Amino acid sequence: MSASATSPVTPSDRLLLPLPTEDFELEFRVVARGGIRRGIRLERAFWVSLKQMAESRKCTIGMLVDEIAEGHAEKGNLTSAIRVACIRELGRENLNLRRLASIRTINAILLACPSPAFALASTKKIVTFNAPFQQLVKRQLPAAFDEDTRQDLKLALDLNVADIFARLDTNGDVAVASGFVIGAGERRYRGQLNVVRAPVLDLELLMAFVFNG
Repeated sequence: MSASATSPVTPSDRLLLPLPTEDFELEFRVVARGGIRRGIRLERAFWVSLKQMAESRKCTIGMLVDEIAEGHAEKGNLTSAIRVACIRELGRENLNLRRLASIRTINAILLACPSPAFALASTKKIVTFNAPFQQLVKRQLPAAFDEDTRQDLKLALDLNVADIFARLDTNGDVAVASGFVIGAGERRYRGQLNVVRAPVLDLELLMAFVFNG
């Protein structure tokens, strides 16, 4: 037997979140609608999913179960149909969230912002920016956006990027204020900005909004 087969899985090695024991517990409930009563035994996790689906549609769990039952009358196994419906709903929501939590959404937010703004990776690399930020840099550092000098544009923050992420994790939705310096060649520009975590899934990204540029 290989060592990997016998080694315990540590938290850092996990690919999935631990599954709570209570989610596996079977719960029997009677769901009634239109004079029809159905006794259903499902794991607690699926009852929670059904409740969330009902709340999002502003209906009752009975209405959902009735619709699932009508759509799978020939198959006969209602509990299986409910489980599949819950999984498909979660998959649909996950797909929609992944579409929203993308760099395209960040670009749209920055483009809609009238003040200078940019997205910053954890490596301090500017990933994307809006037109007001480009105009600010051109005004303060005229050569910074020329083809030959754009790669020389340097950004420094008064706060360490890792500290900013830590503060955002602690303070939730409260933006973190920081001073910054942009430089190109021998020229420098100092300003102030507010930073929030960008709502993306694939990388750690900050959105920075200049408020005195």
